[in-house]
Amino acid sequence: MSWSIGFDDISDLARGAAVLGTGGGGDPYIGALLARQAITEHGPVTAVPLDELDDDALVITVGMLGAPTVMVEKLPTLESIIAPVRAMDAHLGRPATHVACAEIGGVNSTIPIAAAAALGLPLLDADGMGRAFPELQMVLPTLSGISASPLAFADEKGNVGVVQTIDNSWTERIVRVSAVEMGCSVMICGFAMSGAQARESLVRDSLQRSLHLGAGIAQARLDKTDPVTRAVDILAGRELFAGKVVDVERATTTGFARGTATLTGADGARLTLRFQNEHLIASSGGDEVLATTPDLIIVLEHDTGEPVTTEGLRYGQRVRVIAAPSDPRWHSAAGLAMVGPGYFGYDVPARRFDGQIFDGQISEVSA
Repeated sequence: MSWSIGFDDISDLARGAAVLGTGGGGDPYIGALLARQAITEHGPVTAVPLDELDDDALVITVGMLGAPTVMVEKLPTLESIIAPVRAMDAHLGRPATHVACAEIGGVNSTIPIAAAAALGLPLLDADGMGRAFPELQMVLPTLSGISASPLAFADEKGNVGVVQTIDNSWTERIVRVSAVEMGCSVMICGFAMSGAQARESLVRDSLQRSLHLGAGIAQARLDKTDPVTRAVDILAGRELFAGKVVDVERATTTGFARGTATLTGADGARLTLRFQNEHLIASSGGDEVLATTPDLIIVLEHDTGEPVTTEGLRYGQRVRVIAAPSDPRWHSAAGLAMVGPGYFGYDVPARRFDGQIFDGQISEVSA
Protein backbone atom coordinates (compact mmCIF):
# COMPACT_ATOMS: atom_id res chain seq x y z
CA MET A 1 0.00 0.00 0.00
CA SER A 2 1.23 3.49 -0.83
CA TRP A 3 2.35 5.65 2.07
CA SER A 4 3.43 9.22 2.61
CA ILE A 5 6.90 10.62 3.39
CA GLY A 6 6.50 13.81 5.39
CA PHE A 7 8.81 16.37 6.97
CA ASP A 8 9.04 14.45 10.26
CA ASP A 9 10.07 11.18 8.56
CA ILE A 10 13.26 12.59 7.06
CA SER A 11 15.54 12.32 10.10
CA ASP A 12 14.91 8.61 10.71
CA LEU A 13 14.89 7.76 7.01
CA ALA A 14 18.17 9.61 6.39
CA ARG A 15 19.80 7.97 9.43
CA GLY A 16 18.79 4.49 8.32
CA ALA A 17 19.85 5.10 4.74
CA ALA A 18 23.21 6.42 5.91
CA VAL A 19 23.73 3.14 7.82
CA LEU A 20 22.91 1.12 4.69
CA GLY A 21 25.19 3.43 2.69
CA THR A 22 28.26 1.73 4.25
CA GLY A 23 30.06 5.05 4.69
CA GLY A 24 29.22 6.43 1.24
CA GLY A 25 26.37 7.88 -0.74
CA GLY A 26 27.12 11.40 0.42
CA ASP A 27 26.42 13.40 3.55
CA PRO A 28 23.00 12.42 4.97
CA TYR A 29 22.67 15.82 6.69
CA ILE A 30 22.85 17.68 3.38
CA GLY A 31 20.37 15.33 1.74
CA ALA A 32 17.98 15.66 4.66
CA LEU A 33 18.11 19.47 4.36
CA LEU A 34 17.22 19.27 0.67
CA ALA A 35 14.38 16.80 1.27
CA ARG A 36 12.90 18.92 4.05
CA GLN A 37 13.13 22.06 1.91
CA ALA A 38 11.35 20.34 -0.98
CA ILE A 39 8.59 18.89 1.24
CA THR A 40 8.08 22.28 2.93
CA GLU A 41 7.71 23.99 -0.45
CA HIS A 42 5.81 21.29 -2.35
CA GLY A 43 4.22 18.94 0.19
CA PRO A 44 4.69 15.27 1.24
CA VAL A 45 5.88 12.59 -1.20
CA THR A 46 3.87 9.47 -1.99
CA ALA A 47 5.97 6.30 -1.69
CA VAL A 48 4.74 3.48 -3.96
CA PRO A 49 5.63 -0.21 -3.45
CA LEU A 50 6.84 -2.11 -6.50
CA ASP A 51 3.75 -4.31 -6.56
CA GLU A 52 1.52 -1.26 -7.23
CA LEU A 53 3.55 -0.16 -10.25
CA ASP A 54 1.90 -0.41 -13.69
CA ASP A 55 3.86 -2.31 -16.34
CA ASP A 56 3.96 0.72 -18.65
CA ALA A 57 5.17 3.19 -16.01
CA LEU A 58 8.31 5.17 -16.86
CA VAL A 59 10.70 5.03 -13.91
CA ILE A 60 13.87 7.14 -13.73
CA THR A 61 16.57 7.24 -11.06
CA VAL A 62 17.77 10.56 -9.63
CA GLY A 63 20.88 11.17 -7.54
CA MET A 64 24.32 12.69 -7.15
CA LEU A 65 27.51 11.45 -8.78
CA GLY A 66 30.91 12.56 -7.56
CA ALA A 67 33.09 12.76 -4.48
CA PRO A 68 31.17 13.03 -1.17
CA THR A 69 34.05 15.09 0.22
CA VAL A 70 33.28 17.79 -2.36
CA MET A 71 29.53 17.87 -1.82
CA VAL A 72 30.04 18.90 1.81
CA GLU A 73 31.33 22.24 0.51
CA LYS A 74 29.44 22.53 -2.80
CA LEU A 75 25.80 22.36 -1.87
CA PRO A 76 23.30 21.47 -4.62
CA THR A 77 20.04 23.33 -5.17
CA LEU A 78 16.57 21.99 -5.96
CA GLU A 79 16.91 23.57 -9.41
CA SER A 80 20.08 21.58 -10.12
CA ILE A 81 18.38 18.37 -8.91
CA ILE A 82 15.43 18.62 -11.31
CA ALA A 83 17.44 20.00 -14.25
CA PRO A 84 18.62 16.56 -15.46
CA VAL A 85 15.06 15.21 -15.13
CA ARG A 86 13.78 17.96 -17.42
CA ALA A 87 16.54 17.13 -19.89
CA MET A 88 15.67 13.43 -19.71
CA ASP A 89 11.96 14.09 -20.30
CA ALA A 90 12.83 16.12 -23.41
CA HIS A 91 15.26 13.45 -24.66
CA LEU A 92 12.79 10.59 -24.17
CA GLY A 93 9.87 12.56 -25.57
CA ARG A 94 7.62 11.72 -22.62
CA PRO A 95 7.70 12.62 -18.93
CA ALA A 96 8.70 10.15 -16.23
CA THR A 97 5.88 8.78 -14.10
CA HIS A 98 7.94 7.71 -11.06
CA VAL A 99 11.25 8.58 -9.39
CA ALA A 100 13.49 5.92 -7.82
CA CYS A 101 16.72 5.82 -5.79
CA ALA A 102 19.70 4.31 -7.61
CA GLU A 103 21.18 3.49 -4.21
CA ILE A 104 19.98 3.57 -0.63
CA GLY A 105 22.70 5.48 1.13
CA GLY A 106 23.45 8.94 2.40
CA VAL A 107 22.41 11.79 0.20
CA ASN A 108 21.35 9.53 -2.66
CA SER A 109 18.41 8.25 -0.67
CA THR A 110 17.13 11.75 0.12
CA ILE A 111 17.86 13.64 -3.12
CA PRO A 112 15.21 11.48 -4.88
CA ILE A 113 12.73 12.56 -2.18
CA ALA A 114 13.55 16.18 -2.95
CA ALA A 115 13.22 15.50 -6.68
CA ALA A 116 9.88 13.70 -6.29
CA ALA A 117 8.47 16.53 -4.16
CA ALA A 118 9.67 19.27 -6.51
CA LEU A 119 8.42 17.41 -9.59
CA GLY A 120 5.12 16.28 -8.04
CA LEU A 121 5.90 12.63 -8.84
CA PRO A 122 5.55 9.49 -6.69
CA LEU A 123 8.72 7.85 -5.36
CA LEU A 124 9.22 4.08 -5.55
CA ASP A 125 9.78 2.31 -2.22
CA ALA A 126 12.81 0.60 -3.76
CA ASP A 127 16.37 1.24 -4.90
CA GLY A 128 18.95 -0.17 -7.28
CA MET A 129 21.46 -1.66 -4.82
CA GLY A 130 20.15 -2.22 -1.28
CA ARG A 131 23.26 -0.32 -0.16
CA ALA A 132 25.67 2.18 -1.81
CA PHE A 133 28.50 1.54 -4.30
CA PRO A 134 30.95 4.06 -5.77
CA GLU A 135 30.42 3.62 -9.51
CA LEU A 136 27.36 4.37 -11.61
CA GLN A 137 27.07 0.98 -13.33
CA MET A 138 27.07 -0.87 -9.97
CA VAL A 139 23.33 -1.36 -9.71
CA LEU A 140 21.18 -4.45 -9.99
CA PRO A 141 19.45 -3.08 -13.12
CA THR A 142 22.83 -3.48 -14.89
CA LEU A 143 22.71 -7.21 -14.06
CA SER A 144 19.22 -7.25 -15.59
CA GLY A 145 20.45 -5.65 -18.82
CA ILE A 146 18.87 -2.24 -18.25
CA SER A 147 20.80 0.62 -19.82
CA ALA A 148 21.99 3.57 -17.73
CA SER A 149 21.72 5.81 -20.77
CA PRO A 150 20.37 8.10 -21.96
CA LEU A 151 21.73 9.70 -18.81
CA ALA A 152 21.36 13.40 -18.07
CA PHE A 153 23.62 15.35 -15.70
CA ALA A 154 23.71 18.93 -14.45
CA ASP A 155 25.81 21.15 -12.22
CA GLU A 156 24.97 24.10 -9.99
CA LYS A 157 26.16 26.56 -12.64
CA GLY A 158 23.42 25.55 -15.10
CA ASN A 159 25.45 23.26 -17.35
CA VAL A 160 23.41 20.25 -18.53
CA GLY A 161 24.39 17.27 -20.66
CA VAL A 162 22.85 14.04 -21.97
CA VAL A 163 24.98 11.05 -22.99
CA GLN A 164 24.06 7.92 -24.95
CA THR A 165 26.63 5.17 -24.43
CA ILE A 166 27.31 1.62 -25.58
CA ASP A 167 27.12 0.15 -22.05
CA ASN A 168 26.81 1.21 -18.42
CA SER A 169 30.56 1.12 -17.75
CA TRP A 170 31.06 3.68 -20.52
CA THR A 171 28.33 5.82 -18.98
CA GLU A 172 30.33 5.80 -15.73
CA ARG A 173 33.59 6.66 -17.50
CA ILE A 174 32.19 9.54 -19.54
CA VAL A 175 30.02 11.10 -16.84
CA ARG A 176 32.77 10.74 -14.20
CA VAL A 177 35.17 12.74 -16.37
CA SER A 178 32.47 15.36 -16.94
CA ALA A 179 31.78 15.48 -13.20
CA VAL A 180 35.45 16.16 -12.47
CA GLU A 181 35.40 19.07 -14.95
CA MET A 182 32.15 20.33 -13.40
CA GLY A 183 33.57 20.44 -9.88
CA CYS A 184 33.61 16.75 -8.85
CA SER A 185 29.87 16.66 -8.09
CA VAL A 186 26.86 16.62 -10.47
CA MET A 187 23.18 15.71 -10.28
CA ILE A 188 22.19 12.83 -12.56
CA CYS A 189 19.07 11.15 -13.96
CA GLY A 190 19.11 7.85 -15.86
CA PHE A 191 18.27 4.13 -15.93
CA ALA A 192 14.91 4.80 -17.56
CA MET A 193 12.88 1.59 -17.19
CA SER A 194 9.33 0.28 -17.38
CA GLY A 195 7.32 -0.73 -14.36
CA ALA A 196 7.84 -4.39 -15.22
CA GLN A 197 11.63 -3.90 -15.40
CA ALA A 198 11.62 -2.03 -12.09
CA ARG A 199 9.82 -4.89 -10.34
CA GLU A 200 12.38 -7.37 -11.69
CA SER A 201 15.56 -5.44 -10.99
CA LEU A 202 15.13 -3.14 -7.96
CA VAL A 203 15.43 -3.91 -4.25
CA ARG A 204 12.02 -3.86 -2.59
CA ASP A 205 10.91 -1.77 0.40
CA SER A 206 14.30 -0.12 0.93
CA LEU A 207 12.78 3.22 2.02
CA GLN A 208 10.67 1.49 4.67
CA ARG A 209 13.73 -0.50 5.75
CA SER A 210 15.71 2.72 6.15
CA LEU A 211 12.91 4.32 8.14
CA HIS A 212 12.62 1.27 10.41
CA LEU A 213 16.40 1.13 10.94
CA GLY A 214 16.78 4.84 11.63
CA ALA A 215 13.81 4.91 14.01
CA GLY A 216 15.09 1.77 15.76
CA ILE A 217 18.44 3.39 16.54
CA ALA A 218 16.73 6.53 17.87
CA GLN A 219 14.26 4.51 19.96
CA ALA A 220 17.09 2.43 21.48
CA ARG A 221 18.67 5.65 22.74
CA LEU A 222 15.34 6.74 24.27
CA ASP A 223 14.99 3.30 25.87
CA LYS A 224 18.58 3.58 27.19
CA THR A 225 19.55 0.38 25.41
CA ASP A 226 22.48 -0.10 23.04
CA PRO A 227 21.64 1.46 19.65
CA VAL A 228 24.48 -0.37 17.88
CA THR A 229 23.15 -3.72 19.06
CA ARG A 230 19.72 -2.63 17.85
CA ALA A 231 21.15 -1.89 14.40
CA VAL A 232 22.91 -5.26 14.30
CA ASP A 233 19.66 -7.02 15.20
CA ILE A 234 17.63 -5.20 12.52
CA LEU A 235 20.27 -5.91 9.86
CA ALA A 236 20.82 -9.53 10.98
CA GLY A 237 24.54 -8.76 10.98
CA ARG A 238 27.41 -8.95 13.49
CA GLU A 239 29.73 -6.52 15.27
CA LEU A 240 33.32 -6.73 14.01
CA PHE A 241 35.21 -4.24 16.17
CA ALA A 242 35.01 -1.45 18.73
CA GLY A 243 37.76 1.11 19.15
CA LYS A 244 39.21 4.53 18.38
CA VAL A 245 40.18 5.99 15.02
CA VAL A 246 43.96 6.55 15.16
CA ASP A 247 44.72 7.30 11.52
CA VAL A 248 42.85 8.30 8.35
CA GLU A 249 44.49 8.60 4.95
CA ARG A 250 42.09 10.09 2.44
CA ALA A 251 42.39 11.72 -0.98
CA THR A 252 39.91 12.86 -3.60
CA THR A 253 41.20 11.36 -6.86
CA THR A 254 39.47 10.80 -10.24
CA GLY A 255 36.18 11.86 -8.72
CA PHE A 256 36.27 9.44 -5.78
CA ALA A 257 37.13 9.70 -2.08
CA ARG A 258 39.70 6.92 -1.58
CA GLY A 259 41.62 5.95 1.52
CA THR A 260 42.19 3.84 4.61
CA ALA A 261 41.30 4.23 8.26
CA THR A 262 43.03 2.50 11.16
CA LEU A 263 41.30 1.75 14.47
CA THR A 264 42.72 0.43 17.73
CA GLY A 265 40.78 -1.38 20.43
CA ALA A 266 41.14 -1.40 24.18
CA ASP A 267 43.26 -4.54 24.09
CA GLY A 268 45.62 -3.20 21.42
CA ALA A 269 43.86 -4.99 18.59
CA ARG A 270 43.75 -3.14 15.28
CA LEU A 271 41.29 -2.92 12.42
CA THR A 272 41.95 -1.43 8.98
CA LEU A 273 39.16 -0.15 6.74
CA ARG A 274 39.79 0.44 3.04
CA PHE A 275 37.27 2.56 1.13
CA GLN A 276 36.40 4.11 -2.20
CA ASN A 277 33.52 6.39 -1.19
CA GLU A 278 32.09 3.26 0.56
CA HIS A 279 33.89 0.79 2.84
CA LEU A 280 35.20 -2.14 0.80
CA ILE A 281 37.46 -4.21 3.08
CA ALA A 282 37.73 -4.69 6.85
CA SER A 283 40.85 -6.51 8.03
CA SER A 284 42.50 -7.12 11.37
CA GLY A 285 45.98 -5.96 12.36
CA GLY A 286 47.31 -9.31 11.21
CA ASP A 287 45.84 -8.63 7.76
CA GLU A 288 43.13 -11.23 8.33
CA VAL A 289 40.21 -10.16 6.14
CA LEU A 290 37.05 -10.04 8.25
CA ALA A 291 34.51 -8.83 5.67
CA THR A 292 34.51 -7.48 2.13
CA THR A 293 32.29 -5.88 -0.46
CA PRO A 294 29.56 -6.65 -1.53
CA ASP A 295 28.41 -7.28 2.04
CA LEU A 296 27.88 -4.16 4.13
CA ILE A 297 30.71 -2.76 6.29
CA ILE A 298 29.29 0.00 8.49
CA VAL A 299 30.89 2.42 10.97
CA LEU A 300 28.68 3.71 13.80
CA GLU A 301 29.45 6.19 16.56
CA HIS A 302 30.27 4.13 19.65
CA ASP A 303 27.52 5.26 22.02
CA THR A 304 24.81 6.89 19.88
CA GLY A 305 24.82 4.49 16.92
CA GLU A 306 24.83 7.41 14.49
CA PRO A 307 26.36 6.40 11.14
CA VAL A 308 29.80 7.82 10.30
CA THR A 309 30.53 8.42 6.62
CA THR A 310 33.97 7.91 5.13
CA GLU A 311 34.38 11.69 4.71
CA GLY A 312 33.32 12.10 8.36
CA LEU A 313 35.97 9.77 9.84
CA ARG A 314 38.25 11.74 12.18
CA TYR A 315 41.19 11.01 14.46
CA GLY A 316 40.08 10.19 17.99
CA GLN A 317 36.50 9.15 17.17
CA ARG A 318 35.23 6.20 19.19
CA VAL A 319 33.34 3.96 16.82
CA ARG A 320 32.06 0.43 16.32
CA VAL A 321 32.21 -1.45 13.03
CA ILE A 322 29.49 -3.87 12.02
CA ALA A 323 28.97 -6.10 8.99
CA ALA A 324 25.65 -7.15 7.45
CA PRO A 325 24.47 -9.17 4.45
CA SER A 326 23.86 -7.52 1.09
CA ASP A 327 21.11 -8.36 -1.39
CA PRO A 328 21.79 -12.00 -2.40
CA ARG A 329 21.94 -11.10 -6.10
CA TRP A 330 25.26 -9.37 -5.47
CA HIS A 331 26.76 -12.76 -4.58
CA SER A 332 26.04 -14.24 -7.99
CA ALA A 333 29.09 -14.68 -10.22
CA ALA A 334 28.09 -11.65 -12.29
CA GLY A 335 27.46 -9.59 -9.17
CA LEU A 336 30.87 -10.39 -7.67
CA ALA A 337 32.58 -9.60 -10.97
CA MET A 338 31.01 -6.13 -10.82
CA VAL A 339 31.35 -5.25 -7.12
CA GLY A 340 33.51 -7.94 -5.46
CA PRO A 341 36.94 -7.14 -3.96
CA GLY A 342 38.72 -8.18 -7.16
CA TYR A 343 37.06 -5.38 -9.14
CA PHE A 344 38.53 -2.81 -6.75
CA GLY A 345 42.04 -4.30 -7.02
CA TYR A 346 42.12 -6.45 -3.88
CA ASP A 347 43.43 -9.96 -4.43
CA VAL A 348 41.23 -11.59 -1.82
CA PRO A 349 38.08 -13.68 -2.09
CA ALA A 350 34.77 -12.16 -1.14
CA ARG A 351 34.22 -12.73 2.58
CA ARG A 352 30.68 -12.63 3.89
CA PHE A 353 29.56 -10.59 6.88
CA ASP A 354 29.74 -13.71 9.06
CA GLY A 355 33.32 -14.51 8.06
CA GLN A 356 32.60 -17.20 5.50
CA ILE A 357 34.52 -17.13 2.24
CA PHE A 358 32.27 -16.90 -0.75
CA ASP A 359 33.48 -17.74 -4.25
CA GLY A 360 30.43 -16.69 -6.25
CA GLN A 361 29.83 -20.18 -7.58
CA ILE A 362 26.17 -20.23 -6.68
CA SER A 363 23.63 -19.83 -9.40
CA GLU A 364 21.93 -16.48 -10.00
CA VAL A 365 19.70 -15.62 -7.07
CA SER A 366 16.45 -13.75 -7.39
CA ALA A 367 15.35 -11.11 -4.90
